[in-house]
Amino acid sequence: MEFSRKVWVGLLLASALGQSVMFSQTADAGHYAEQGQAALASGHLDEAQRNFEQLRSMQPNVAEVHAILGRIYYQERKFNQAAVELKAALKLKPTLPKVHTLLAISLSEMSDYRPAIPGLEDCFQHSAQGAEKQMCGLQLERAYTGLKLDQKAVEVALQMDKLYPDDPEVLYHSSQIYGNMAYQAVRRMNVVAPNSPWRYLAAAEVNESQGATAAAIQQYRQVLEIDPHRPGIHYRIGRTLLAEARRSGAQQEQSEALTEFLAELAIDSTNANAAYEAGEIYRSTSDYPNAEKYFQIAIDCYPDFDDALIGLAAVYLAEEKAQPAVAALRKAISVDPSNEVSWYRLSQAERSLGDAGEQSKAMTEFRRLHQARLSSPSSALQAEQSEVTKQKVDEEAGR
Repeated sequence: MEFSRKVWVGLLLASALGQSVMFSQTADAGHYAEQGQAALASGHLDEAQRNFEQLRSMQPNVAEVHAILGRIYYQERKFNQAAVELKAALKLKPTLPKVHTLLAISLSEMSDYRPAIPGLEDCFQHSAQGAEKQMCGLQLERAYTGLKLDQKAVEVALQMDKLYPDDPEVLYHSSQIYGNMAYQAVRRMNVVAPNSPWRYLAAAEVNESQGATAAAIQQYRQVLEIDPHRPGIHYRIGRTLLAEARRSGAQQEQSEALTEFLAELAIDSTNANAAYEAGEIYRSTSDYPNAEKYFQIAIDCYPDFDDALIGLAAVYLAEEKAQPAVAALRKAISVDPSNEVSWYRLSQAERSLGDAGEQSKAMTEFRRLHQARLSSPSSALQAEQSEVTKQKVDEEAGR
């Protein structure tokens, strides 16, 4: 694990070299200490190793010499030798700062996980230094995974995600841990319940997440063969078909998706997402009466459904009903003031009513939010991960 290796181990050097006066008991010892420290400072590890090995032979009972030599071996990825020196340092002086942590990390790198865990746990839970804490967290994930303590690995990954939400290395290792946990659960499901609808549902979701539309739909339909009235399945089929329709531009798949959303509502009339998607498809084909009907169903099920409110307002605007459009958009803005689409459509509605002042206010807020969104790399990801089709502004609106 490569994270911040040079940065972090520098902490040990700063701590251990505070005792360097102890190296100067003889001229030769002082010479090797000085040369070794200079070599370390310039990044010449081979030379530093030779000098501190000479110093160790001259002063074998100085804990700091073993600690620094262990740090050098660690940086050279000689983890077995690093562990030997770090243990020797701790035997001579158990209070040496950072050495317990570096020993735990070295043991983890050697795949000697069980003795590594106490030191890694202590470091991760109590260290106030970001680089050290992050390194220990990553190594703790590795140790728990290596010992098949998957639940503990997941718990650490969840904490790491909160501490370092934008760190790519943390995100990578978290994805590996979550994926392994999911794989183990599905594998167990295949053994204990090979014909369970839950098995087919899990397989369908995996295929859907990977863009394997046909395979996902096949698995979802197998769930329905076992349990034809299971809520949520027609909606998921419709969602998968809709995603494929967006990729291919095929109207047939959008029509098939609509059929699935309506089938879902026949089973579960309270599925606001299915009603919303039906309304949005009807709106995209200019069938405004049905669009209004299904957007309203979604809002009746979930009054704070901002995308449904925005969609309903778009229908009202298309039907030249500006006043109810303003009411729907004001409600959407009260739910989520940061949604730029609400403000853009509100400016259109206010213009239709001839209120230039309110139109200008809405357009000003839209432009502010639009620029903020363009500057935020996470906004596109959030839209991509949305459970439903997000409302959008006209393409020329942000220009």
